[in-house]
Amino acid sequence: MNCTEFIAQLDELFERHNIQQQLRAELRTHLSTCDHCVVTYNTTRQTIEIYRNNELYELPDDLHEKLHSAIMERCAKSKKPC
Repeated sequence: MNCTEFIAQLDELFERHNIQQQLRAELRTHLSTCDHCVVTYNTTRQTIEIYRNNELYELPDDLHEKLHSAIMERCAKSKKPC
C-alpha cells in the first residue's frame, strides 16, 4: 500500500467498525513505515474527535490576529467581499 491508497482508505479506519481484517492490517502496516501518513492519520483522528465533542478552542490573541490579518489580506487580493 502506498500513501495515495492509504489516504483513499482512511475513512474506512474511522467510519467502519466492521472493516475487513486484511484491509485493516494493510493500513496498519503502512502506518508503521510512513511518518507522513501517521501525521495525516493522527490529525484526522483529532479533528474528528474535536467535532464529535463540539469542543471549542480559544486561540491566543497573537495567533488570532495573525490569522485574521491573513484572511483579510487574502480576501482583499481576491476582490470578493469578506
